[in-house]
Amino acid sequence: MPKITYIEHNGKSHTLEVPKDLSVMEGAIQNNIAGIDADCGGACACATCHVYVDEKWFDKLVKKSDAEQDMLDMAFEPNKFSRLSCQITVTDELDGLVVKMPSKQA
Repeated sequence: MPKITYIEHNGKSHTLEVPKDLSVMEGAIQNNIAGIDADCGGACACATCHVYVDEKWFDKLVKKSDAEQDMLDMAFEPNKFSRLSCQITVTDELDGLVVKMPSKQA
């Protein structure tokens, strides 16, 4: 199973094996990782699963949809490495992915 590292805003790190085809958000929710609220349950209808993708991984992700970009515009302190974790599907190619949580969710 691919390993994903979630880093809370306070620096606490969690490296988890997340089954392929789940979203990065689902991996966090199923493992009670603080900092990802996922209020809409993964429907790309809020911005409460906002993460900052580590720069070395960012270009390896599928490009953002217009809907995701619209939601990111509502996120707390988005930057060029911002993504919604509900829109990142775990694959073997993402083994080692690192995401950081913002200080709060929108």
